[in-house]
Parts: sequence; C-alpha cells; structure tokens
Amino acid sequence: MLEQNNQEVNSYFFNVITMFASSAWCQLGKIQNPANGKIEKDLKGAQITIDMLLMLRDKTKNNLTKKEEGMLTSMISNLQMNYADEISKVDQETGNSPDNTQEKPNLV
Repeated sequence: MLEQNNQEVNSYFFNVITMFASSAWCQLGKIQNPANGKIEKDLKGAQITIDMLLMLRDKTKNNLTKKEEGMLTSMISNLQMNYADEISKVDQETGNSPDNTQEKPNLV
C-alpha cells in the first residue's frame, strides 16, 4: 500500500509545490517567516508566487497523477482565496475600490 502511494505523488514535485506554497503563506502574512520569525506581508510577492504555481499547473497538464493534480489544484485554490481576502482587507483599510488596487493574479 505504501509503495502505491509513493507512485501517486512524486516526492520532488510535492517538495516543489510545497516550497512555493510555504513562500506564499509567508507572503500573505499567514505564517511566520522562518528566516526572522516575523509575520510579514508582501502581497505583490504572493501574487507572483501564486502565478508561478498556476504556470506549473499549466506546464504539467496531462503529466500528473490524479492525486498530484488534486493536490496542486487545492493548494492554488486555497492560496487564491486567502490572497483575495488579504486584498479585500487592504481595500477596506485604504478605501480603494477593487478596481484601483494592485494587479490581481489569474483566478482561473
């Protein structure tokens, strides 16, 4: 059973997408930056990181197991929802309408 699970998710692929997701969570201010232990926000950086995960999804299309594809899709969706939430907080704080804020990532 364990051997079958290993074949369903490539460990290198898992590590790459987890690395990007961890960076995005830090950039969204949801977890501590491991380098300095502080909570910091970099929404532009988060946008770029999410866009990189979207690019990986597009470039690996039809080359992933169902489990890998589901993992990546779920990760991207969670990050996009949290990004949208953080942008709406900025909009409320600054009084900007959503159309006047920084560029949003592709939510496809």
